[in-house]
Amino acid sequence: MKRFGILTLLLLAALSHPSTAAAQIYAKLNGLYALAGVVNPAVEFRLTDHSAFQTEFVYSPWQSINVDGRSKPMHFGIFLNEYRHYFRGYARGWYVGGNVGMMAFRMSKPYVERGHLRLEERYSKGYGFMFGACAGYERIFRERWIFDVFFGWSWMTSFYNGYDLDGRTQMEPHRPVQPLHPDPFNGSSEWYPNKIGVSIGIRIYDPELHRLRSEARRMRKSAARPATHRPAIVSK
Repeated sequence: MKRFGILTLLLLAALSHPSTAAAQIYAKLNGLYALAGVVNPAVEFRLTDHSAFQTEFVYSPWQSINVDGRSKPMHFGIFLNEYRHYFRGYARGWYVGGNVGMMAFRMSKPYVERGHLRLEERYSKGYGFMFGACAGYERIFRERWIFDVFFGWSWMTSFYNGYDLDGRTQMEPHRPVQPLHPDPFNGSSEWYPNKIGVSIGIRIYDPELHRLRSEARRMRKSAARPATHRPAIVSK
């Protein structure tokens, strides 16, 4: 967790640098997740003509979902920070990036069996962190709108307690070596996809437009201000 905190502070420090203070800002929403009832808003900051920083949040409000005739928990949240590099220029096509995030969850672990996505007949409750990479395609259209298709993969480390679907704590979860005394606390690390989607966004801040509008307001105020006349001085 200490490593995650250090990386997050470095990313925030980069945003506070004068060269990024006047960056274009886009607010986005993942439409693919929205179809499943999962909320994934993001804010993207253009840093240079070939780079950007994005911070995002993923939240599943579902306390449980019905799979194979059984109700299984699927409640989680993810906070993710990401740096992107664009090969042909900002929002002009393909990009790659690296991200770091943290998560909290109460969910049944997914797995693939015979080409089908399944959920374990139990659930875990805990927290974790992740380090990953992503690739995607992004384009600006109609001047203010942005289109983003992406996929990411990460190394996830989690710490949790395991429970049966009826809520009973698993005091002796599967481990390579069992402790001397029953202990529900468990952990695991594995590679998993950490993001996938199709996002649509809109520009909410443009430094050049802001500057032009500020200048226009100053000119209007200056034109509306009444001229002051000094009394004429008559020489004797």
